[in-house]
Amino acid sequence: MLTIQGDDFYLGGKPFKIYSGAIHYFRTLPEQWEDRLRKLVACGLNCVETYVCWNLHEPRKGQFDFYGMLDIVRFLKLAQELGLYAIVRPGPYICAEWEFGGMPAWLLAEDGLLLRCSEPHYLAHVRDFYAKLLPLLAPQQVHKGGNIIAMQVENEYGSYGNDHDYLLELEKIQRENGIEVLLFTSDGPDSNMLSGGTVPHLLKTANFGSGAKRNLAALRRLQTKGPMMCMEFWNGWFDHYGEIHHLRPAKHFELEFKALLEQDASCNIYMFHGGTNFGYMGGANHTGKVYQPTVTSYDYDALLTEWGGYTKKYHATRKVLCAHRGITPPELPPEGERRAYGKISLTKTAGLFASLDKLSTSVQSIAPEYMEKFGQNYGLILYRHVLHGNYSGQLFVDGLHDRAWVFADGEYKGLLWRNEWNGVSLGDIKENAVIDVLVEGMGRVNYGPQMTSDRKGAEQIRIGNQLLYHWEVFPLPLENPEILDFTQTNPQSAPAFYQGMFRADDKADTFIKFKGFTKGYVWVNGFHLGRYWAIGPQQTLYLPSPLLRDENTVTVLELEKLPKAAHVELTDKPDLRGKKWFGKKS
Repeated sequence: MLTIQGDDFYLGGKPFKIYSGAIHYFRTLPEQWEDRLRKLVACGLNCVETYVCWNLHEPRKGQFDFYGMLDIVRFLKLAQELGLYAIVRPGPYICAEWEFGGMPAWLLAEDGLLLRCSEPHYLAHVRDFYAKLLPLLAPQQVHKGGNIIAMQVENEYGSYGNDHDYLLELEKIQRENGIEVLLFTSDGPDSNMLSGGTVPHLLKTANFGSGAKRNLAALRRLQTKGPMMCMEFWNGWFDHYGEIHHLRPAKHFELEFKALLEQDASCNIYMFHGGTNFGYMGGANHTGKVYQPTVTSYDYDALLTEWGGYTKKYHATRKVLCAHRGITPPELPPEGERRAYGKISLTKTAGLFASLDKLSTSVQSIAPEYMEKFGQNYGLILYRHVLHGNYSGQLFVDGLHDRAWVFADGEYKGLLWRNEWNGVSLGDIKENAVIDVLVEGMGRVNYGPQMTSDRKGAEQIRIGNQLLYHWEVFPLPLENPEILDFTQTNPQSAPAFYQGMFRADDKADTFIKFKGFTKGYVWVNGFHLGRYWAIGPQQTLYLPSPLLRDENTVTVLELEKLPKAAHVELTDKPDLRGKKWFGKKS
């Protein structure tokens, strides 16, 4: 087992330094795990670190999934076969720019539930999840013949709260479920964070991306003995919609990485390989005034690109680390192919409103209510109300999370966005007009105090000051758009689905370009790749080769504006629009 003696880690009775890289199994297809892990080994690292995403493993209360893309045990065993140790960070909260910080959306349906503290009902949900997860991980501990050398308690808890009883209870639950390896906490190197997020007897680690000497000294002031470790040494950053893709020069990271190694510290490079926020899994931030949704790509400007390609940063890190460890750089695996399959005409269409009977079963509700109340986790939700009488004026959506399109008798009236616009003019509308408010959830906040109140949909809808009651609500998780009838006539306005076919006799990674489209979602062979939005920075979505067949179906849901030419392009070049370095200056 990994133990602590003095200021050092020991493994197998010998001093041991952890040189780890972060790869999240749930952000990469299982067919690509070995490739990414082999490239981690070739970089000179001896350990892989991963979070665990509670929201995908327990999508409904009591329904668990540890298969396919979520088979964490298979991921760990594959890493072990390649000679890697593993660090697992099982949450229950992970941040990670992941939807709701990895916590399941159904927690928000329970009134009065307090999250990330020692509130009994919340802890009961955590216990239920850990009772399924941890017995799967326990046999993979290093002293049981596996490769897990350490596990984390919560995640950057000092950035959120200071309930030390909660941390102790999580530690207790892990131990009761057979976890015997070293446990640790990780926080920013700030006295408030370290004070709130740590407990005396657990190893404390720090997260930062520069200034190693200064930040490790801050950690040492709180932890006077024991090994020093940076649990997240940030080598890039993530992107919000409407920003410029964040880049960090390889030379800048190389110098800071050297400075960290000179402190004789262990480290985990975050991210070694970022991967993709497939489907609805991109999270969001909130400044207190502005909501900031995260893009689909989690490229992160990491050592490996989103598609597993090498970067200058990778080669610089490999050279520095292997020299520091006194080892010969391992042989580099091949990079992998990318291919441009060309333009795909999307010749089939289906209007969203015309497809409601296939996409949703409506629910009657006195008030609109958030989607979690209807048992819905992600996607769109449509609120429909019949106005009896003569109305005019502005329609308002209170508590809008996050973006809404308003229609009266099928006529588009305007757009609402939680950051900017709260009212849409209806004009004069006739007796018994049907009002439709289509709301898109764009990712729950994954960091900070706003995350506990980021339910999706609408709290209340009104005309002027008059609240509207009695709604027909259509939950639209859009889990399988393949079931739609694509023989409809061309829709006259968005939102609308488009579908096309293409061949891929030779399978290679590719990227979908959405020229002419504005905002929406895309599926390939029924797999939900994620969101696109013309405001960028991301202009292409990564399409991994394992998803391809000989004959392939592309389905696009355009939410805002019908394209003049209904086609997408499959190109061999990603477009993330990167121009500058940005990151936490710790």
